Amino acid sequence: MTEDFYCDEVLSGKTVVQKVFETDNVLAYHHTRPFYPVHIVAIPKRHISSLITLQDSDNDLLLELIGVIKQVAAQVTGEYGACRVSTNLGDYQDSKHLHWHISHGEPLR
Repeated sequence: MTEDFYCDEVLSGKTVVQKVFETDNVLAYHHTRPFYPVHIVAIPKRHISSLITLQDSDNDLLLELIGVIKQVAAQVTGEYGACRVSTNLGDYQDSKHLHWHISHGEPLR
């Protein structure tokens, strides 16, 4: 895997994804290798390494990203009754691009 799968593969168009929701600055799509029966990823379209590297100048983008996460989470919760929303940091973060997981169900692996 590349250091930034989201920029290198998804946002470049090299890896085709099934979009769930998109704005000018944020993309939510079905995970390409899901860990849960419902597994959606939400990312900013501009590179930001992680939650802890956000700058004050990123506040508008963060609010837009959280708004998309909220909308997708509400959709999943409405359809399935529950969902998880999470992000990973440090060694837990495989791709060094800020991303959030919206998921439902028991782990597939």
